[in-house]
Amino acid sequence: MTARTSRTPSRPPRRPESPVSERIWFVIPAAGVSSRFGGPVPKPYLRIAGRSLLEHALRAMLRCPGVAGGVVVTNARDRRWSRLPAALRRRVTTAPGGPLRAGSVLSGLRALSMAAPADWVLVHDAARPCLPDRDLAALLAACRHDRVGGLLALPVTETVKQSDDGRHSSRSVARDGLWRAQTPQLFRYGLLLRALTRAVDGGFAPTDEAAAIENLGLRPLLVEGSSLNIKVTRPADLALAKAATRLLKEAS
Repeated sequence: MTARTSRTPSRPPRRPESPVSERIWFVIPAAGVSSRFGGPVPKPYLRIAGRSLLEHALRAMLRCPGVAGGVVVTNARDRRWSRLPAALRRRVTTAPGGPLRAGSVLSGLRALSMAAPADWVLVHDAARPCLPDRDLAALLAACRHDRVGGLLALPVTETVKQSDDGRHSSRSVARDGLWRAQTPQLFRYGLLLRALTRAVDGGFAPTDEAAAIENLGLRPLLVEGSSLNIKVTRPADLALAKAATRLLKEAS
């Protein structure tokens, strides 16, 4: 008699469960004009390791276990999004962005009309192409039971100077307790929508989502990330991102 198990079709391996229990969505703001970088190619579409910065960032979000979908916020004059691989573009939607980050992320959140207030939203910079998967996993695990949410960040290790005229050091700033914010930043959908709506309606221009949350009197969790999670801001950063990409590939 043939064993019962031999007639049972093999099942595909189960996808690892997410460290958070609700659905996870993501928003990638990619509508900026890249004024500090310059050049004819918008920063999200600069290429390293054969892919644009935006594509690297998007793939990192789509690799996240438990991700239900996401939005890429693009500039109205963007003609390059349609050139990204169709297999990637089919998995996300787009929303129009504005000149400031807060308005762009808010536009992306409003495009996630299917999200529930208790769902989580990851907001990740299009110009961070080297997010280690382990950093994202650490963020999700740390925020699992946190009522506010949190962000990846790095403790400041260098001496910090303040300048009154932009050229000369006027004083040294104590670095104790100072952190450099990174992305992704992870918050509940309903909370982040409320925080950014309040900021935009009130004329407050937060430079990241954590600042909008802090504006509500809440304290986001700081989760130590990696120095490989580079933000490409100036031309020299592109070479650093290329090197970080190679290191991540070698480590995988």
